[in-house]
Amino acid sequence: MIIIQSFKYQSQRYSYKKIITNAIFADNNTKFANNFQIAILKKKYLMYMKLMHEQLNIIGNNTIKVKWDDFPHFTFPWHYHNQYEIVYVLKSYGRRYVGDNIENFAEGDLVLLGSNLPHYWKNAPEFYENNPKLKVNAVVVQFSPELFGGNMLQLPEFTAMKTLLNNAERGIKFSGLQNKTICKKLLKILQLTGFERYIELLNILNEMSKHTQHEVLASTHFEKNTTNYSDNRLNKIFTYINYNYTAKIDIPSLANLSGMNVTALCRFFKSKTGKTIMQHINELRVGYACKLMTEKQLQIAQIATECGFNNLSNFNKTFKQYTSKTPTTYYELTKE
Repeated sequence: MIIIQSFKYQSQRYSYKKIITNAIFADNNTKFANNFQIAILKKKYLMYMKLMHEQLNIIGNNTIKVKWDDFPHFTFPWHYHNQYEIVYVLKSYGRRYVGDNIENFAEGDLVLLGSNLPHYWKNAPEFYENNPKLKVNAVVVQFSPELFGGNMLQLPEFTAMKTLLNNAERGIKFSGLQNKTICKKLLKILQLTGFERYIELLNILNEMSKHTQHEVLASTHFEKNTTNYSDNRLNKIFTYINYNYTAKIDIPSLANLSGMNVTALCRFFKSKTGKTIMQHINELRVGYACKLMTEKQLQIAQIATECGFNNLSNFNKTFKQYTSKTPTTYYELTKE
């Protein structure tokens, strides 16, 4: 499912006024935004701004950033960045959010995250009570996809690493005795620079690619929606849906916007995206529902209505279809 990513393009590149302006679509017959829709857009825009696009400060021409975290608790919010990331927690515990996955983490937690994958480490409540005995110690390695430029990953020697990085698009958790070798290397890489750091990172990724005890975190339904579609009609369709998916989507109006009849629109959308219009809308709605559940401000029935579902039964069925969990089960998972 898609979590909060549908507004990334707008939040990165447009000012607030431009976003509002771009929400207004008009052809000869229909105006697609009024004051009410713009008010909803403002609300959604502020909500989506909670997903932060971290701009990493990787100095000079370096493609690898290594840091040692030593502070009372994790502070970085729900965010994403262009770089891959390895997180090794030596001391700390709480909840880990990766895409649509929510799990506990503790000492020894080792995770590899793909590019632009939303994530968030949140400590248990006692970490926020100024207890000097509780703190975070972690090694974080962030590296650019440019590290594997050219045809490097196409070489037969890198087949396993290519598979590893592809799986990392959903996040990977490693466990078991094989972690010992990787974690030693992660402590070692803190002391390295330049070419030696680059070689050690390749060694770490090579060990990860051979790891037999690992688990992919985000579900198969999770999508980051980072594809750059060049077709102007498809961009209009996506934008209109992204601004209006919590309300009833009028397919004939959408077809009119794209300059096609309903049948042609549905065929066009499926050929470009591999899914139906309703599948795309439901992914957005379920993703929004997941976010609202983590905020704990609304009950499940209220969340269903807020996300555009016309009845609770339909919401329960669709939510389980896309997450493999009932809304109640997912809601309980988000509790401390």
